[in-house]
Amino acid sequence: MTFITLIRHGQTDWNLARRIQGSTDIPLNEKGRADAHRAAAHLAETPHDAIYSSPLLRAKETAEIIAAELGLELAGVVPDVREREFGEGEGMLVSDYISTYGDWHAEVPGAESLHDVGVRAIAALHAIARDSRRRSAPRAESVLVVAHGGVIRSVIDLVSGGTLPRDGEVIANGSAHRFEASPGSLRLLEETLVI
Repeated sequence: MTFITLIRHGQTDWNLARRIQGSTDIPLNEKGRADAHRAAAHLAETPHDAIYSSPLLRAKETAEIIAAELGLELAGVVPDVREREFGEGEGMLVSDYISTYGDWHAEVPGAESLHDVGVRAIAALHAIARDSRRRSAPRAESVLVVAHGGVIRSVIDLVSGGTLPRDGEVIANGSAHRFEASPGSLRLLEETLVI
């Protein structure tokens, strides 16, 4: 088995403004860099063997900060843990998006469904786990993956059978969600909000 901890990237100016980023490549702001350092301090409590990242700048920068703090090298950039494509909703304020489309599950022209995001992300996590098991057999490995709020929400939704996250629950910048991956299975073990 492989332990995978999904970490949401640090804050960006668009997060602060409550603007939908999606695939728009927005960098971290100063608070976002501090979020990454706090996440690293929390993650230092247990050993980790590798760190991976979404290709988007905000996730890569978060991963680089965490990697430097924990003495890890960035093991790879994983395109399928990138944020959800929001299509015509990209760049909108969250309040405008909700008033225009109704909710996060609405069909928006050019946008990915939350389900599709979860499916692609879970497949990517299983690929990371398979690679980790090949490199570290027979022991379990602990892997960090820096991703995005929409990705983490979608993965949690699928692995919990739709019972989590609860309505209105925020996937905070710098939060960590630990999973256990084994062949054909991904299970949520714990979630930690890093404040």
